[in-house]
Amino acid sequence: MQTPPNGIRWWFESLDKMRRRRGNAMDQIGYGPSETPYQTALNVPGVRLRYYGGTHASRGIALIVPAPIKRHYIWDLAPDCSVVQRALQADMHVYLAEWTDPPGEQGQLGLADYAYRLLDQCVRAVRTTHLSGQLFLLSHSLGGVFAAIYSAMRPEQVAALVLVESPLHFGDASGSFAPLVTFGPSADKIVRIFDKVPGSVLNMASVIASPATFNVERYGDFVASLGSSKLLRTHMLVERWMLDEAPMQGRLFEQVVEDIYRRDSLMKGLLTIAGRTVSPEAVTVPLLSVYDPHSVVIPPDSVIAFHEAAGSRQKRLLSYEGDTGVALAHVGALMGENAHRHLWPEILRWLGEIGAQRH
Repeated sequence: MQTPPNGIRWWFESLDKMRRRRGNAMDQIGYGPSETPYQTALNVPGVRLRYYGGTHASRGIALIVPAPIKRHYIWDLAPDCSVVQRALQADMHVYLAEWTDPPGEQGQLGLADYAYRLLDQCVRAVRTTHLSGQLFLLSHSLGGVFAAIYSAMRPEQVAALVLVESPLHFGDASGSFAPLVTFGPSADKIVRIFDKVPGSVLNMASVIASPATFNVERYGDFVASLGSSKLLRTHMLVERWMLDEAPMQGRLFEQVVEDIYRRDSLMKGLLTIAGRTVSPEAVTVPLLSVYDPHSVVIPPDSVIAFHEAAGSRQKRLLSYEGDTGVALAHVGALMGENAHRHLWPEILRWLGEIGAQRH
């Protein structure tokens, strides 16, 4: 007879498979992503570095750092709602760190691997092709934690850092996740069951934390999108993306929950990565942060407090007021209509100004 932990693991892994089958069915009716063609610049356990190209008269190098929870292509859903395409149109060389599932004994990667070692390998791979040119880190959500840590540890490699709705301060700023973080089980108990935490576990935690955000508002957005074929299509593209689960490495899950969320170690300057202490003050590169004033998942103070505490001399803080047709408000800043009409032109203009100043 299976032990309860094995039964729990089987159940959630089965849910992941079921959600992938639903996603494949949506692909068949035309709701799969239309990604930009790319070349592989690096492929090592844990990350595949995508290179989308760029012009000879480049205005810099954009390295996109996605969150490790769901798949990378929320940055590149379709040509009209793709940050990858916007950056290419701004005459940048564009790279993206696609997090991959390392095999076998290499499967227990932690925060130091994602936020430092693997990103450093990506930067070195970029520099084998592009010896010069300002390198900008563009990040979203938990990917912003990685990018902020890397910028603090290797400021000489980063010309500017963009954090889009990245949760970097917790405690009183934990928002709807506060009860789960405070009263939920310790991360090590979950890791004992799952070597790699299934995406459906993370999805369930999100729904428990904020059922309005992850259920009710999604259906409201669907109804609001019915009057526009374009908005309805982007809504369905995001719904399909939400089914594309990516398991999180157990070691990374435990460190994120306990060190970043529960102890707020990064904000307090108590986080140790590769033998070095990382703090907001160590982020000295030019910094642009985006927050959603209406978000209960990533409350404004989770973004703004870190932004204000950062050691950067040049800072820009932008608010994103939301969109219809994005299904999940938290990803609207990457593919929403207003985001591409107003937010990303402003971000890319700012990066252009930073690049010009540093020449």
